[in-house]
Amino acid sequence: MERRKLKIYIDTSVIGGYYDEEFELETRLFFEEVKQGRFQIIYSSVTDDELLGAPQKVRDLIKEFEASNVIKVELNEEAVALADAYILEKVVGKTSREDCFHIAIATLQQVDILLSWNFKHIVNYNRIRGYNGVNMKLGYPTIDIRSPKEIIYYEED
Repeated sequence: MERRKLKIYIDTSVIGGYYDEEFELETRLFFEEVKQGRFQIIYSSVTDDELLGAPQKVRDLIKEFEASNVIKVELNEEAVALADAYILEKVVGKTSREDCFHIAIATLQQVDILLSWNFKHIVNYNRIRGYNGVNMKLGYPTIDIRSPKEIIYYEED
C-alpha cells in the first residue's frame, strides 16, 4: 500500500539546517525524502524574507526540488491576526512574531506537520500546547509540530 504524501510546512531553520553542522545529517535525510516524493514542502513568503541575508546556497536550496513537491504561500491578513493572537495570549513574546507567522500560516494551510529546528519558540512542548490552545479557542485546527529528526525514515521496519 502506498503512503499518502504528507504536507510539511518548513520554516527557515530547516532550510538553514541543510548547511548547519549540528542539524545537517537529519536535514539532508529529510530533503532526500522530499526528492523521493514522500513529502510535499510548503514554505512561505516569511521564509523568503528571513533568508534575505543568508548565503546564496541557502537561498537557492528550495529551487533544487521539483515544483510539484514545493508550494509557496503568502502571509495574509488572517495569518497575521492569528499570529498576533498567539502573542496576545502570551504563548511567546512580541519578538517572536515571525515565528508566530510560520505557525499561523501552517495552521491555515492545514498541513500535516510543521517542521522546525527552533526548539525555543516552536518545537517546544509548552509552546505547542499554547499555539494549539489558541487555535482551538479561535476555531482553527490544532497543528503537529516536530523536528526533522522525528519524521525521517531511518530503515525498514
